[in-house]
Amino acid sequence: MKTLQTLLILAITTTAMMAQNTLPPNTIDVAGEGIVRVVPDEVTINIRVENTGENTKTLKEQNDATINEVIKFLKKMNIADKDVKTEYMNLSKNYDYNSKTYTFAANQALSVKLRDLSQYETVMKGLMDTGINRIDGVNFSSSKEESLKSEARKKAVQNAQMKAKEYATALNQTIGKAVSVSEFDNTSQPRPMYKMAMMDSAAGGGEQTIALGEMEIKLTVNVSFLLN
Repeated sequence: MKTLQTLLILAITTTAMMAQNTLPPNTIDVAGEGIVRVVPDEVTINIRVENTGENTKTLKEQNDATINEVIKFLKKMNIADKDVKTEYMNLSKNYDYNSKTYTFAANQALSVKLRDLSQYETVMKGLMDTGINRIDGVNFSSSKEESLKSEARKKAVQNAQMKAKEYATALNQTIGKAVSVSEFDNTSQPRPMYKMAMMDSAAGGGEQTIALGEMEIKLTVNVSFLLN
């Protein structure tokens, strides 16, 4: 009987110790934010050629002619081939219920990346002269975006650590090592954040046509620290 009791006590003790060992560690989970702001030094111009009519062959020829002029102009401006990209081409069919006829719309879109912002005004005027009839937008960016993200990442981790220490201090405890880290990239927000910083045109005529402002690189990290 005593042997059975002893075995039972050992089994209960072992089970309790195993349960303690399998309990998750005490952690404190915080989100840290890192923000870096910079004046953009690059711009991507999204342009489009659109022609409508009843003859698809004619529409293609019209689009091709304009695009050919665009590419010739960009080569003249020494824009690298890698910075000029066809985004899409499409042909849509439309029915006119009044005339009971079909018409077609042919579209071809290009993106042009300028790594020298002093070319912006000259390139924009030149593109308009080639015959394009759509500008779908301009997107400013920074050539140093990857290094800026690295800087924002470090700031986010430091911010998370600061928050964790504040919480732990309020609890009369301390934080230990980080046990998990995850990242959320917020830089998909519209950019740049416009301010009143104006850029003179390359023509030197005192015209002010774009506001560079600042773009914002923002990263959020979720960090779990051990709580001692």
